[in-house]
Amino acid sequence: QVQLVESGGGLVQAGGSLRLSCAASGSIISINNMGWYRQAPGKQRELVAAITSDDITNYADSVKGRFTVSRDNAKNTVYLQMNSLKPEDTGVYYCDAVIWTVFLRTSHYWGQGTQVTVSS
Repeated sequence: QVQLVESGGGLVQAGGSLRLSCAASGSIISINNMGWYRQAPGKQRELVAAITSDDITNYADSVKGRFTVSRDNAKNTVYLQMNSLKPEDTGVYYCDAVIWTVFLRTSHYWGQGTQVTVSS
């Protein structure tokens, strides 16, 4: 099967930075789109940033200019560099990837989530 393991969350003051990582492993042939979502308490999960296999990126308006998504295809890893963090960035951040597996199926996979808390 496939696993996505996230790391890098934590507590930071407003204006600070964090870098999230998400590594995919398992029965992988290739990875298409990868992305980051977040869910704040009492709110729906929302897209933060996404990156295609051709390194085309897409960002939520609320994070443009502050967050940068990137990937290392050799390591099957996607990153989210978060700068100038605001209290409203607080939430659980989930990694998402569309993966073609050795079972010749393409499916969405999710990480377990990592908590990001920004204090004012």
